[in-house]
Amino acid sequence: MNVQEQVTKFAQEAKQTSLTLAQLNKEQRNEILLAIASHLKAKQSFILKENAKDQTKALADVKQGKLSKTLYDRLCLNEKKADQLAVYLEEVAKQEDPINQQEWAMELSPELNLYRYSCPIGAIGVIFESRPEVVVQIVALAIKSGNAVLLKGGSEAAYSNRILFDLIQEVLTQYDLQGAVHLLETRESVAALLHCDNFIDLIIPRGSNQFVSYIQSNTNIPVLGHASGICHIYVDKEADIKQAIDVICDAKTDYPAACNAVETVLLHKDIAQAVLPSLCETLAQKQVELRLDQASMHIYGKQALLATDEDWQTEYSDLQIAIKVIDSLDQAIKHINEYGSHHTDSIMTTQQATADTFFQLVDSACVFHNVSTRFSDGYVFGLGAEVGISTSKTHARGPVGLEGMVIYKYKLKGNGDIRSAFTEGKRQYTHKLIQTKNK
Repeated sequence: MNVQEQVTKFAQEAKQTSLTLAQLNKEQRNEILLAIASHLKAKQSFILKENAKDQTKALADVKQGKLSKTLYDRLCLNEKKADQLAVYLEEVAKQEDPINQQEWAMELSPELNLYRYSCPIGAIGVIFESRPEVVVQIVALAIKSGNAVLLKGGSEAAYSNRILFDLIQEVLTQYDLQGAVHLLETRESVAALLHCDNFIDLIIPRGSNQFVSYIQSNTNIPVLGHASGICHIYVDKEADIKQAIDVICDAKTDYPAACNAVETVLLHKDIAQAVLPSLCETLAQKQVELRLDQASMHIYGKQALLATDEDWQTEYSDLQIAIKVIDSLDQAIKHINEYGSHHTDSIMTTQQATADTFFQLVDSACVFHNVSTRFSDGYVFGLGAEVGISTSKTHARGPVGLEGMVIYKYKLKGNGDIRSAFTEGKRQYTHKLIQTKNK
């Protein structure tokens, strides 16, 4: 069996198993999630042991220039992160049931009622790099929402992905749901997955801009995701200076490899002199490489790299940051909408009216006021976990939790009704919203 045949077989099994998952009630799906959580807790030492193998290999690859430090940082698990794996499952289990929920109902005509219900998408393919905890997050969200999933992680986290999959599969086998999760482990399997449009309903890629573009250009399957995380913080002329510096430093240094780390800071010219020297010194102390425009360079007065136009369009995912002095709120908004990736952008200001304008005009999935961009996260948002962050404007946007893993269907209930009765004017549409319980 070649790679295409193998992946197609997995996709077909996932599609079939998704129908079984969709029939389970919420108690049954939650029971599975908690069983997986318990199993991961019991086998934590095995998880850390396998992750250590990935770390050893990846560190050697970093030294040889074969792997970025960013990807290395993302794949590393410690006891705290290993503990969090079970928490993702437990938190998702606590969420409201996302499927079989009536969204609204309408009387089209007396005794002819239309209902819209949430339902699973079906079989989903998720392609991601480096972070092994993504395996657990996606499985949690998929099972809770009644979806089957095919996972393709990066080779740099191969041992970690495999042990997590094996442990999850041990639990799913107990419930006769082996086909609910599949793990793809070769580069060739990605191309094969893209041709499974007869069975896969949605693909969610998590990776570089080039990678996501490749996925979108080489499949007929709908794609949900974000290409890059070029996040901004704009410091308004009426910002709290200490607060702004603290927030920027957190957004850059808390986890530089994250897609929600800030990459560009925009400073209003009227506050730049008061903010920039302290901000640059604080960032430099944290080993952040500064890339300043001419105005920022003049104010700072110390050695730094001169920013180019390329810096405004770069996701560093590392301890680097670009800083630019701008003339107005309007210019800040224009810069963000032109150079940003529509991921997460924040404004620092004491003026609510200014923040409201920023909220309204910045075209991003997440727009914040006086907070770090690092809060853009499904778990932080109370979604339990996330399958990714979407910058698209269809189906789901921002951190994608359970609501992004479901779609809806219409149910029409009548009593032998025929369309011609309305066409001929014998009956009339009433189109009245009605309040009913789930059916």
